[in-house]
Amino acid sequence: MNARRLVLLASTILALLPGAAYAHTGVSAAFSFSSGFLHPLSGLDHLLAMVAVGLLAAQLGGRALWLVPGTFVAVMVLAALAGLAGLPLPGTEYGILASVIAISLPVALALGKPVALAMALVGVFAVFHGHAHGAELPHGADAAPHVAGFALATAMIHAAGVAIGLTLGRLAFASAALRLVGAAIVTAGFALATL
Repeated sequence: MNARRLVLLASTILALLPGAAYAHTGVSAAFSFSSGFLHPLSGLDHLLAMVAVGLLAAQLGGRALWLVPGTFVAVMVLAALAGLAGLPLPGTEYGILASVIAISLPVALALGKPVALAMALVGVFAVFHGHAHGAELPHGADAAPHVAGFALATAMIHAAGVAIGLTLGRLAFASAALRLVGAAIVTAGFALATL
């Protein structure tokens, strides 16, 4: 499939799924390990940002393969606890949406940033994702299983992003392929912003 068809396909899917674009609907549900695990999969904004973290880690390679995703998960869990404690974070949804673009843009442009800078980038945006997870939990809910669920799912999505990135890295046109996927996620991020 060529690049134009891939971008067209991604844009078409996004256009057809406007209700699934955002994981945080404000609607409470039962909070358990399974609800936490399914939460990062329930919105394209989360899913794309998590894959982008893995792609960025794969593009950087070496110790970034675990440091970049590990930073995201650790900061996300801490921010979830802050959200659960009721600490305010204005613009959380905007931060989550911006994360899709901001994390995939370095992949699309092949910036090759230092690992520490990539860790800082994903850490900043993990605050928004984590805070949203924690803030939606009702006071008195058993947060531990829910937090464990979304932390595990997030790590697995990061791992999928890393796997995609490493697989693309084996192709003859590796750099272009990874940059193309990054650009598709940037495009999807802008598409989500218009929904």
